[in-house]
Order: sequence, then structure tokens, then C-alpha cells
Amino acid sequence: MNLSFPILDTYTYLNTANSGLLSTALAAWRSAHDEAFTAGGSIFRMENAPVINGLRNNLSAYFGAKPNNTYLAPNFSVGFNTLLNGLDKSHRFLLLEEEYPSVSYPVISMGFEYQNVKIDANLENNLLEAIEKFKPTVLAFSMVQYISGFRMDDEWLQKLKKHYPKLLLIGDGTQFTGTTAFNFEKSGLDALLGSGYKWLLGGYGNGYAFLSDAIKDQLYQNNKLAALPTAPFLQGRDYLSLYFEPGHLDTLNFGTLNQSLIQLGQQGFDEIERAAQSIADKARLALNSRGLIPDWLMQRKYQSTIISMPLDQKKVEQLQAAQIICSPRGAGTRISFHFYNTEDELNKLLDILDQP
Repeated sequence: MNLSFPILDTYTYLNTANSGLLSTALAAWRSAHDEAFTAGGSIFRMENAPVINGLRNNLSAYFGAKPNNTYLAPNFSVGFNTLLNGLDKSHRFLLLEEEYPSVSYPVISMGFEYQNVKIDANLENNLLEAIEKFKPTVLAFSMVQYISGFRMDDEWLQKLKKHYPKLLLIGDGTQFTGTTAFNFEKSGLDALLGSGYKWLLGGYGNGYAFLSDAIKDQLYQNNKLAALPTAPFLQGRDYLSLYFEPGHLDTLNFGTLNQSLIQLGQQGFDEIERAAQSIADKARLALNSRGLIPDWLMQRKYQSTIISMPLDQKKVEQLQAAQIICSPRGAGTRISFHFYNTEDELNKLLDILDQP
């Protein structure tokens, strides 16, 4: 992929799980966008309005969602809160322990009944036991856990949906979408929401929500009684778009995500997955041999590109001195690999870890 990321000339960037990089090509596009806006004002805005539906269509095409069930949001949190506000308050949630706060806190703070499930080698069995005992109506989870990098089993989720078809499966895709080829309609999920600034390399201020027909029909039931606005500029909008996409959407932020999708799509998400997983798998094996990753996590069929290592402060400072960028998360130090990371960078990391 012919994309330039200047920070890679100075640092070993193992921190996409914190923030994806902005390419020089995207920076140039953003500059041209604002120059044209400065020169054209409302004329520019009217001419560039189609970028919003262009992004919607590209998201749908790349990730196997229906365009009419794809909505845009400034970020995951806004989209997820919008979805929760549209659900009946009688829903009962299963959540995972140590879940990303933007997933767990809104569920708890809005007063939904909930129960936590421990993440360990027996997660799938833990979930099945909780489903039978607690009788939840919703399972909400991150497709990839932000601290440990634990990735949900795609095939198991599909089987779970077949066995419990009425159980709503809602996923946070922020640490997932962009790392692998993915088809929402075949996934068994009822909703996948996420932000575009991490693995999609789309900068900040943009996100998405893919919905199934089943969950779409359940949202904002009481509000469907109100007639839709008849103003000409709102023609063609459905009632859910007025909740997920209220007001004007920014063509700079959403246009950036659209441009990044086009660039990533030219490479192919299957090729991006191959490159990122290859380096992440090598890292995982090397770190497991050093006792930094538990054996049970190695045995998972589906692995993410995020790894957490239990390092002491001295080792963290050594990584910083070597200009290796990573993040403290939970009780460990988190590293993450995208297609722009190399085996040489992995070897540099391992050399520092092996130092006394």
C-alpha cells in the first residue's frame, strides 16, 4: 500500500489501538477540502453533500451491511448511547468484566438490569451458563477487548445466535473493524458500532452503526407514532436516521473516513488482515515464550492484533527511551500491530524486552 506515515520515520509505532495514523495523502485531502470550503462556502457544502451517502455505501459494501441499516455517528459512544436510548428499559444485559467503559457504563447508568461475566479460558461456557440462569435479552461486548486484546470467536457468535435467536448481540467494533475481512449480515450480530480513528485510520469525529432488521424494528417504538418531518432537505430520511444522524454531518470528518476506506479497500481488507496478523502472530509466539502471554490465550482460534504484557516500570522506561510507542492499560502495557508495522520493529521490541 503506497501510503506515507511520517511518524514511522522517527518512532516504532505499536499504538494503533490508541490512535490510528493519518497518512500524508489524507492530510492533503483534508487541506484541499478546507481550502475549497473557504473559497466556496455554501456552494462547496451543497456540492460535497453526497460524500455522506458515499461513506454510508462504502461502509456497507466493505463490511457486508445493508445501506438502509447503516448509520453514521461522531463516534462509538454517541452511536451506542443512541441505540440504548431507543431500547425498551425492560431489557436485561450481559456484560463482560473489565469491559471498555463506553460499553458498560451507559448500560449501568441508564438503569438496565445487568450481570457481568468473567473473561477467562472458559468464557464461552461462562456466557452460556449466565444466559441460562440470568435470562438476558441482550449480550453487549467489545469484539476485541481494549486491555487484553481478547477477541470474540466469530463462529461461536454465529452459533449462539442460531441457538438463541431472540438474544440481541451488540458489538463494539472500534478495536476490530479494519483489522479483518468482515461481513455483518453473516456475523450473527444485531448491531456493530464503532469509531473510525483507530484501525480504519480515518481520524477523529466519525463512526458508524450497522443494524440488523430485528433490532432496527425494536428501536424507538413509541416515537414511530410521530409523522416524519416534511421539510424538503429531510426528504428520504427514516426515523432512525433522525436519531443517529441529527443535524448536519461534517463532510471533513466523515469525508476523511470515506477517503481512508477507499485507500484501505484498494489494498483489500483480506490483505490487511494477512499482513497485520502475520506480525501479531509472530509477536504472540515470541512473547509467550518469554512468559508474557498466558498459554490459554494462545490457544484461542481467533486472535486480535492487540497484546498486553505485564511489564515493570523499568522496562516501560526502556521502551520509551527506545522510542517505541505503546500504552499502559489495566495492569499491563499494550502493544498493537497494523499493516504498516514490520518484523524489524518487532525484533527491536524483543531486543528491549530481553535487556536486563
